[in-house]
Amino acid sequence: MLRYMVKRFGIMLVTLWIIVTLTFVLMVTLPGSPLNEERTTNETVQANLEEHYNLDEPYAIQYLLYIKSIVTLDFGPSIKQPTQSVNDLLGRGFPISFELGVITIMTAVISGIILGVFAALKHNGLMDYTAMTIAVLGISIPNFVLATLLIQMLAVNLGILPAATWSSVWHMIMPTIALATGPMAIIARLTRSTMLEVLTQDYIKMARAKGLKPWKVIIKHALKNALMPVVTIMGTLLAGILTGTFVIEQIFGIPGMGKYFVESINQRDYPVIMGTTVFYSAFLIVALFLVDVAYGFLDPRIKLHKKEGE
Repeated sequence: MLRYMVKRFGIMLVTLWIIVTLTFVLMVTLPGSPLNEERTTNETVQANLEEHYNLDEPYAIQYLLYIKSIVTLDFGPSIKQPTQSVNDLLGRGFPISFELGVITIMTAVISGIILGVFAALKHNGLMDYTAMTIAVLGISIPNFVLATLLIQMLAVNLGILPAATWSSVWHMIMPTIALATGPMAIIARLTRSTMLEVLTQDYIKMARAKGLKPWKVIIKHALKNALMPVVTIMGTLLAGILTGTFVIEQIFGIPGMGKYFVESINQRDYPVIMGTTVFYSAFLIVALFLVDVAYGFLDPRIKLHKKEGE
């Protein structure tokens, strides 16, 4: 198991390095300069600005300085907001985006598992058809379309929920629904299919023959094994949720990292773009690493596979 964790950790570091390098290459190969739009025609001022942001250095030096900023966790000042550092923007926006992501993940996992379990227990019944209809709709409708529909129906037409910002529990409902519906649908369908398979296994029949209560058979014996595939796809779902928050934050006017990231792209604010990309990539890669490790502990076949390969 230790060798498996070391291998996954090494892959994580290599992946992060590739992302860091590609981000830098994309930034420096874009035509023009982020200072081109600055309102100054004074060449001296322009040269001083380029020197201040190290834009006058060769690409190799810029790359090394970029790596140093990542290692020291100091991404430097924003070009378009000189009084703000990238770290300040991350510290202000990330907690909000993280809160939205955590609420979304919890909502998607809990509701998806409940829907999937009830659909499996009521196979080919009304509950099954209803749950799968919700799942199909959730997968089919993009989150930005669903967000627009929610604003139109619940905020504009009915006026029961606020349409924007992030200042109370009521402001969290629509963004969470928009982000969680797709992952919830995937989890529900996967939980249903694995539960149907698990419920036909001999150990489930044995547990029922022993006279165990139905809820104990479902929760203690069936659900644990049925959730293994759900754990497997959590990394992918987590990536989709975190990247999806950027769009949803823009739609609902949430002052999270999505706001700063989109603005930095429009303004070609290199430090913010690269700092945000690296920060989110590192966060996501670490999350995927933890999912892999958790799956290794939950699934003994990974350990057996490593022993057989030695």
